[in-house]
Amino acid sequence: MIMNEKIKASEVLLTGVDGEDLGIVATSEALAMAKKLKVDLVCTSLMSSPPPCRLVGAGAAKREEQQARKREREPKVKEVRLTPHIEEHDYDTKKRQAEKHLQSGDAVLLVVRIQGKEGAKAKELLEALLKELKSSGRPTTGIQLSGKQAAVQVNPL
Repeated sequence: MIMNEKIKASEVLLTGVDGEDLGIVATSEALAMAKKLKVDLVCTSLMSSPPPCRLVGAGAAKREEQQARKREREPKVKEVRLTPHIEEHDYDTKKRQAEKHLQSGDAVLLVVRIQGKEGAKAKELLEALLKELKSSGRPTTGIQLSGKQAAVQVNPL
């Protein structure tokens, strides 16, 4: 994204702050207008002549670009491991960790290691954790119990 003084074209097709069409304007005049209104002049495409530009509230262009970059990123699956006999403080830490991953747009795979007859306790633990993570994400499948672990994947909302 090209902004303000970095726009090299001699004239631009200008769109105002509220979306109104201001027509073809000299770049220097468009920059002066942007300074007067305390906004940024942002070039939306370099593929045409004159390049289309618009006046955008100061800082809004950067935020918009960051949001687009965040949407572009491929979501990852982060694994959070627990044990059936977890202390309350450790449980809270793992819950916060899972919430942080979900809010950053990544899916979370909650895994509880099982030994012997801990399957029921592991399932209870995952159900409680799912209930508390309801505001941040929703499970894609039910809780899977296999021989050595219980797992469930939670995707962000």
